[in-house]
Amino acid sequence: MIIRKEYKFYAAHRNETLQDKCSNLHGHRYGLLCHFEVERHADEISTLFGEFDAKIEPWLKNNYDHGMLINAHDPLYQTLLDHCRRTGETFRLKVFDGPTCVENLAWTMFTEITEMGFRLSHIEVQETDTSVVTYSREDWIRENRFFAKTGTADVNGEH
Repeated sequence: MIIRKEYKFYAAHRNETLQDKCSNLHGHRYGLLCHFEVERHADEISTLFGEFDAKIEPWLKNNYDHGMLINAHDPLYQTLLDHCRRTGETFRLKVFDGPTCVENLAWTMFTEITEMGFRLSHIEVQETDTSVVTYSREDWIRENRFFAKTGTADVNGEH
């Protein structure tokens, strides 16, 4: 059985690897649509919708909402760290070990939600009104095998 839950968050980012408008710092109102796989036991309710919200909403708020997605290799990252050391100001930064494209965001979010103990069939990450990435468990398994095989770090710097 699939339970679908929808979440929203705001975040800034830039993709400095591109030579277009997306290399400029900008923000999005992201949509996250999670498709959770659950098992029903006998005639009982197996999962309450609030069980998803109790973990997903604080995770989004603490890690993503009104924060900045940033590539650790982007020169702007070091500039922001230097600013914070100099001024004592803090920013919510979600650091990636690669471009902050929506595909890498989908991989990261799928991984983090799975690590919370949820089983996902897929997620959809909406970056704009007309642009959505659908990321499946099969995509996640394939990419994790690739990272393990090549020894390449994932977008969060883990193997």
